[in-house]
Amino acid sequence: MDQKITELQTDIDQAKHIVFLTGAGVSTHSGIPDYRSKNGIYNGVSESPETILSSETLHQRPEFFHEFVMKNMYFPDAKPNPIHQKMAQICQEKGSLITQNVDTLDTKAGNPHVTEFHGNLYNIYCTKCQQPVSYEDYAASPYHKNCGGVVRPGIVLYGEEIDSQVLQASVAAMQASDLVIICGTSFVVYPFAQLLAYRRPNAKIWAVNKTEIAARGVNSIIGDALDVFGALR
Repeated sequence: MDQKITELQTDIDQAKHIVFLTGAGVSTHSGIPDYRSKNGIYNGVSESPETILSSETLHQRPEFFHEFVMKNMYFPDAKPNPIHQKMAQICQEKGSLITQNVDTLDTKAGNPHVTEFHGNLYNIYCTKCQQPVSYEDYAASPYHKNCGGVVRPGIVLYGEEIDSQVLQASVAAMQASDLVIICGTSFVVYPFAQLLAYRRPNAKIWAVNKTEIAARGVNSIIGDALDVFGALR
């Protein structure tokens, strides 16, 4: 692994613009569970994730939806870990980050170039009057205290489209980069996994993950991202 980390460091040093593509595996070291592992938030759920986290459930069963996200997805005391911090450091110099994560830890780490592909949990608003709602108020009730409307987090639910501006920003970042680093994601969720199609033909691709990802031309480091990013300068 040491040799591969050295090669990754060389590619980072030589790159002009780096883009990180990240998923839940980055935030597990901050105490936030992933989705589909044996300890993930989807393990043992009473209904399919596609049903629970859908716009239909949000509007038809707001209390059920609210209980699930509050119990399983909100970790307001979580702090960025060294992976977030190292990526933020690199992005401040010459990079950008596109994340599937909805926990805002990349922004909290001081990363100035974050695209939240699936939105974030703390962009909370009323679906009736569109007014923003604080986390504290949402934690207390799924209904807006001003108008009684259903309150929701600004994350992309099953059955909803990715925001077009987010897609455009993500594609532009891919087209501008000469090095792509995939981290903490199985890279099977679309359209996120489709982003690789927009990379430059000569862009180098690395994946730092506990499992192999199914994509061509990827230099893989199979291991714990915390160890890998801790070894980078």
